[in-house]
Amino acid sequence: MSYPDRLQWIEEALDQYECRLLRYAQRIVGADRAADVVQETFLRLCRTEHDPVNGSLAPWLYTVCRNLALDCLRKESRMSVALESVVPPVDQNQGHEELVEQRDRVAFVLSQLDSLTDRQQECVRLKFQEGLSYAEIADVTGISASNVGFTLHTAMKKLREKLTQIRTLPVE
Repeated sequence: MSYPDRLQWIEEALDQYECRLLRYAQRIVGADRAADVVQETFLRLCRTEHDPVNGSLAPWLYTVCRNLALDCLRKESRMSVALESVVPPVDQNQGHEELVEQRDRVAFVLSQLDSLTDRQQECVRLKFQEGLSYAEIADVTGISASNVGFTLHTAMKKLREKLTQIRTLPVE
């Protein structure tokens, strides 16, 4: 790949994945360290001598980002992230009450993610927040695609049970 083509390829990767990787890294290392992790992810992409991903850029980037974030955690021996940093922006075309309801629902669901195992949380976020396929999640996490499916199934079942419990509580 020629230098101009490579530069354009990297710029396109930045445009497409930087925000997604920042959001993903924030869930692992927090907002303060996420930018450094994502920057190092793209620096590693720049340093590769050839196309390291063979058409699978997303799994490669998420894997590198995940490994760097976990390295960061090991060095700092901590893992804390504010819930507010991952609540997605709401649709500004909705009415005020709908916006508040949507934000409350999202906040509730995200708060329930804490009841899942770390692996379940990671798979749910990669699937539903980042839009990765089972195969891509398998590449990122190092587990099989069938295990990803099982992990997501059990996580969603657990979340459904929690939501059902909340809905059946009497209103005060």
